This record gives sequence, structure tokens and C-alpha cells, in this order.
Amino acid sequence: MTGRLGSIACSPRQYRWLDRTTKLGGIALIAAGLEVGGDTGLGIALAAIGVAVGLTTVIITTQ
Repeated sequence: MTGRLGSIACSPRQYRWLDRTTKLGGIALIAAGLEVGGDTGLGIALAAIGVAVGLTTVIITTQ
């Protein structure tokens, strides 16, 4: 997997699966944050991590 410095390149098929996985993982973390309590420090931290995980495929390029 090569690409620009600091980026990851993958095939379109790999990207689709990685994109789905990160989006579902992000949603699960956001839901866990809401379950813990959206107004608690832990809940906010889980939701913030969930958003970050959900957006990780933005920096990945396809070949």
C-alpha cells in the first residue's frame, strides 16, 4: 500500500470494506457514549472517538 506521504492507498474493494467497518465502529462508539451518558466526560470522549474513527477513511486513497 503506497501513496502520498502519510496516506494509505488500497484497492476499491478494500476501501469499501474499510469504510463500512470504520463507519459502523464509529456509530457503535457514539452509541456507547450516549448509553454511558451524553453529558458525562466518558460519554463525550466516546462520542468524540467515534466521530474520529468514522472519519478515518477520508484520508485513504484508492488506486
